Amino acid sequence: MENRSKHERLSRRDFVKGAAAGAFSVATLSGLSPRAFAAGSDKVRLGLIGCGGRGMHDTSMCLTAAENIELIAMGDVFKDRVNSCRAWLTREPKEGEDPNQIRAKVKVTEEMCFGGWDAYKKVLATDVDMVILTTPPQFRPIMLKAAVEAGKHVFVEKPVAVDPVGVRSVIASSDLADQKGLTIVAGTQMRRISHLVEAMKRIHDGALGTIQSGQCFRLGGAMRGWGPQQRDPGWSDMEWQLRRWLFMTWLSGDFIVEMHVHDLDIINWAMGGPPVQCFALGGRQQRTEPEYGDSYDHFAVEYDYPNGVSVSYKGAQQDGIANPHYGHVVGTKGSARLDFGRAVFQGAHTATIGWDEYDPCLTQHADQIAAIREGKRLNEGRRIAESTMTAIMGRMSAYTGRALKWDWVMNASKLDLTPPAYAFGDLAMPEVAVPGKTRLI
Repeated sequence: MENRSKHERLSRRDFVKGAAAGAFSVATLSGLSPRAFAAGSDKVRLGLIGCGGRGMHDTSMCLTAAENIELIAMGDVFKDRVNSCRAWLTREPKEGEDPNQIRAKVKVTEEMCFGGWDAYKKVLATDVDMVILTTPPQFRPIMLKAAVEAGKHVFVEKPVAVDPVGVRSVIASSDLADQKGLTIVAGTQMRRISHLVEAMKRIHDGALGTIQSGQCFRLGGAMRGWGPQQRDPGWSDMEWQLRRWLFMTWLSGDFIVEMHVHDLDIINWAMGGPPVQCFALGGRQQRTEPEYGDSYDHFAVEYDYPNGVSVSYKGAQQDGIANPHYGHVVGTKGSARLDFGRAVFQGAHTATIGWDEYDPCLTQHADQIAAIREGKRLNEGRRIAESTMTAIMGRMSAYTGRALKWDWVMNASKLDLTPPAYAFGDLAMPEVAVPGKTRLI
């Protein structure tokens, strides 16, 4: 998914120069009137909500991508996560690392490190200008809503929800952010990979003619080494599930939502929007142990887009299988194979487009900081909500065995995976969905 060795050949100085120019062009696509920022200060004060591995990654990228930005507050339901994340961000630099690149920008005092269920509220109550939301997806709708209501710019990781109720909340928060002049950037960095940007421009300009069909493949290992392998005797049911959240549908949305939203987002990008209906199959053959919760380990979905275009998605997390990972779009004039290393066009407009030197994980943050400072509109909330719903709709179809229409899932489904309470204590392990038996909600 990432070609880190190639990315790392780019100097930080060259990146900041190039990304700043690119960020301004993105931000000015739809402008708001310039407004004062942070009481006239150019400094951006950052807060992190969700201090796991993704939080560490996104925060380090954000601090690297822009000058005059500081991390001043951190929060997570688990205080040990806050402590370990803070220690990692302020660690001694490795040989060859710039000691001032991240470490000097971390200004978090012990008083600004928050734990507990209300940690996100405490971060939002500080004078941060922007927050990074990297909690499990279950919590993103309520935290995005709270952040926008508090007047904060938001970088929110994908996916942004695990159910239709959450998706609708995200769309409402996105609309409110526009009204308040706030930016929302989603962690769909593939939207900023240079060769995919160029490939989509060519597709939308007609290089493939009329789109007729597509395929989307992402197969890989079972991720058995992820998270704690043993339950601590002192952990409640809730804590155990939170610490194994990747395999709990109520927390992650299952892997089609949590991870493969990236790939389905690329398909939506090529098609110009979300599908109109789908039918799916899925199940679990390898990951059947209790510690894998109620997650499946394979899905197959047939998505129908407008004008009768069908796209077949196949995804799996199983050990020992082939691991294709690409998208394929077929039109009347040719086809395009899209992956994270290059785009290959065949037919009337044969071409191979490779990856340039810019890291999209940095670019997404540079884009947002530039938009904040220029007072320009940059809001990806609705778009990532629709791609998240695309994945959720596929999961719902696989779990229930029912064909589903987009309009029904988006507007009528009442599925809400929120537990009875956000509190440590007893929480029954969800049952594994059985197609034909699991009820459609």
